[in-house]
Amino acid sequence: MKKDLTGTARKLRKNQTDAERVLWQKLRNRQILGVKFRRQMPIGRYVVDFASIEIRLIIELDGSQHIDSQKADDFRTGFLQREGYKVVRFWNNDVLMGTNTVLEAIAQAVLRRQPEATN
Repeated sequence: MKKDLTGTARKLRKNQTDAERVLWQKLRNRQILGVKFRRQMPIGRYVVDFASIEIRLIIELDGSQHIDSQKADDFRTGFLQREGYKVVRFWNNDVLMGTNTVLEAIAQAVLRRQPEATN
């Protein structure tokens, strides 16, 4: 199963949507508050769009195909939350038309997931 998901993840990385491409350019290389994100990463039986293992944050981008899959998305989100992840979802159109707003929301989610700094 894991091997199949690795191949699927590889294929998804090669065939990114425009929104995934735009967001990945902003998430890669620890550009958001120094947090490392991975793209198209297998977790359990799912491949998530973007994930930070260190702070257990997943970012999912939804296109029009998700309009009719709310129940499946809820089930998937429930599984990921039980694995200890916080899932944040954005519509592809929001990423493309309001990139800065999406990045600010991601930065806020990162801040909420980071442990408090010790002095």
